Amino acid sequence: MKFLTILFTTVLVIVAGCKGKASKSDSNEVVLHSALAAKVRGLDPGDIGDTTSSLVASQIFECLYQYHYLKRPYELVPQLAEDMPQVSEDGLTYTIKIKKGVYFADDQCFENGKGRELKATDFVFAWKRIANIKYISKNWWIFDNKIVGLDEFREYTKSCKKAADVDYSRKVEGLAASDDYTLIIKVKKPWPQITYLLAHLPTAPVAKEAVDYYGRDIINHPVGTGPFKLQKWHRGSYIELVKNRSFREEFYPSEGEDADRADGYLTDAGKRLPMIDRILMTIVQEDPPRWFLFMQGKIDASGIPKDNFNEAIDQRGKLTAQMQKRNIHLRIFRDPSTYWLGFNMEDKTLCGNKPLRQAINCAVDKEKYIKLFTNNRGEVAYGFIPPLMKAYDSSIKDKVKTTYNPDKARQLIKEAENIYGGKLPKLTLAMPGTDAVIRQRGEFLKRCFKTVGLNVEIDYMDWPTFQNKIKTKSVQMFMLGWIADYPDAENFLQLFYSKNASPGPNNFNYSNPDFDRIYEQIAVMPDSPERTKLYRKAERIVIEDCPAVFLMHGVAYVLYHDWLYNYKPHAFGYGLSKYRRIDTAKRADYKKLLKTGE
Repeated sequence: MKFLTILFTTVLVIVAGCKGKASKSDSNEVVLHSALAAKVRGLDPGDIGDTTSSLVASQIFECLYQYHYLKRPYELVPQLAEDMPQVSEDGLTYTIKIKKGVYFADDQCFENGKGRELKATDFVFAWKRIANIKYISKNWWIFDNKIVGLDEFREYTKSCKKAADVDYSRKVEGLAASDDYTLIIKVKKPWPQITYLLAHLPTAPVAKEAVDYYGRDIINHPVGTGPFKLQKWHRGSYIELVKNRSFREEFYPSEGEDADRADGYLTDAGKRLPMIDRILMTIVQEDPPRWFLFMQGKIDASGIPKDNFNEAIDQRGKLTAQMQKRNIHLRIFRDPSTYWLGFNMEDKTLCGNKPLRQAINCAVDKEKYIKLFTNNRGEVAYGFIPPLMKAYDSSIKDKVKTTYNPDKARQLIKEAENIYGGKLPKLTLAMPGTDAVIRQRGEFLKRCFKTVGLNVEIDYMDWPTFQNKIKTKSVQMFMLGWIADYPDAENFLQLFYSKNASPGPNNFNYSNPDFDRIYEQIAVMPDSPERTKLYRKAERIVIEDCPAVFLMHGVAYVLYHDWLYNYKPHAFGYGLSKYRRIDTAKRADYKKLLKTGE
């Protein structure tokens, strides 16, 4: 996905962590210690739309396709599919063969607690379930107006009293299993991005037995085909995953980029996955304790908190001597991400007052924000398409009229007051998190607004609460962002398509017929210079309408201890724990180093 993210470092900390009070493990087990910077909302892939939940669920669930771990540019390869799709001449029918011998993890929802073999019908059920309007999945945008007969199935579900009343055996012409191992998809019109979406977590197969057995509690009982399964989940504290003993034979890749062999990324070529036995994901919402645990060797990798940046990185942008002495490694890479302050365009104060939205844009000092809170680990955003995308417009800055300018903000506020009919009311900005860093960000933004005469209250809340308020359109302004689900700028454009309004990914509840027409046009176009021009034209429409303050595009700095192997930066890095290898002897040596006071 990538999914909605709450912090500029959230995506980094999945490979960091500490010991929770989890199940007692065998002394010979290899454990990856990982951490989450926020609470997990739920582990039901059909309704996952945030980074934190995805980082956990992607270790448990799999899709038809995945991205090759080592190759760049990113290449889709089969995961649960036998091969890439067979596509009809008119581009409207996709035939996909499913791998045989793939089993769901053992679970009490199955007969005798033994996981059964994956079938093509498990995909049909999972996607119909997303279409079920009573399920209220935030991922309907994936299939909306795409598959023959699926929209009609969605209409049918409106007549059902509750989600459990839906007849999933009801035929959908464009979604069928011709046999146990053959999935046939018929689309209404060309869908160039379909294979990308078939590598996106919400399209993972789901066993009907699990949904029937657990009911609404399915969010706490994930049952997938992946390399790990849920062992224990102590909400607000930790999540423990263990190796799925029913996992089929899968092996570490034997080819990659030219430099991969020299860089050690092919040392484990051909080894069976996963190479670790257990993952402990501890929820550590504050930066200082995460950093302390990393430096103590109790977590395997970490992002760098802003207050510890100089401790890790010197003036040349290299690792400090202290980090080098501890055999800590650094990876720097651009994220395909954009972060913003979003406006709910259905809010009565904001929606009809463009000068107010522009004033808020002109009030925010983005460069100072990036310097203060990311140590310049970001690039100022003038639009929503990130620099990693082919469609990125390097001249976008010249097209933006609302860069930081307090004087202009004050003038725009006068215009906004004329439209409002008097002094503007207090505005509310929802912030995802309650820790000290989030509060510092909130106070910084509040000062920016106060300087130009805007009264803004900051509402801090935990991640699940924030997500639910976004989903129900219950916020006025909000801090959020998006990391690309796939390497196509269409993934960012769909965030502004009117039919994707909340609970879909259009959290702005933005609507512009001109934008919608372009989006519907490019949605059926293959990659081409013409499509790239339309992407940029659509972006300019959004910028002109001002549904957000686009803050920054992320640049990731990740530290990891030398006992963690196969850590190659990956822009679409979900479900990657299976590739990790731990050298337990090196980990033990680090503990000895700490005892000597070095």
